[in-house]
Amino acid sequence: METMSLGQYDLIYNAFSFALAAMMAATLFFWFGRSQVADAYKTAMTVTGLVTFIAAYHYLRISQSWVDAYTVINGTVTASGVGFNDAYRYVDWFLTVPLLLVELILVMGLSSQETSSKAIRLGLLAALMVGLGYPGEIADVASGRWMWGGLAMIPFIWIVYELFVGLSQSVAQQPASARGLVKAAIWVTVLSWSFYPVVFFAGAIGIGGTTALTVVQVGYTIADLVAKAAFGVLIFMIAVRKSQADIGKSA
Repeated sequence: METMSLGQYDLIYNAFSFALAAMMAATLFFWFGRSQVADAYKTAMTVTGLVTFIAAYHYLRISQSWVDAYTVINGTVTASGVGFNDAYRYVDWFLTVPLLLVELILVMGLSSQETSSKAIRLGLLAALMVGLGYPGEIADVASGRWMWGGLAMIPFIWIVYELFVGLSQSVAQQPASARGLVKAAIWVTVLSWSFYPVVFFAGAIGIGGTTALTVVQVGYTIADLVAKAAFGVLIFMIAVRKSQADIGKSA
């Protein structure tokens, strides 16, 4: 690990700390929020909380690894000789990214067959995307980052197609009170996930050293907060709106 400034070290550490606190708080909010939605949407809220719980655990491990990787003495930051384990992110994404799509499918209240088929297909695409991205993340040369990143974009584009085209009819059938939120959730997914490739390729466009490290770690953390915690709030709001709509139908 290269020596970095104290400001860069603190910025990354504080970003990890903020993400850990936010993910823990979001988990409690989503799981306690199950009592405010109808039974049909409780599973979606359970999965939503599970996503942020997994993320909180991995941000704890990431923070610990960050502290172990550097020594700070009298304001001077030096590498400790213990490598920073960035693989925690990919373990987290391999678990949570497919679940993010599953929670969206679950809260839409599709038929059992459609829920299963779409959840499995989107989940496998998401896992493939993350799996293809990791070799590029650890590549020593920019060409490797570009190659693996390009391959990871193939399942990503397929996911975007499925969200906007494959789910278009299902979105149109959502209650009017929740339809706009479902569309917003899809847009948040696509836009926040589009930010990951921007950060991913930061080290391949001339940004190097500790500047690239800072951009990558802070960038990924911001993207995680939007893609998991903020997205989860939208899922909760959709579940509440649909629960209210269901009550109105039965009244």
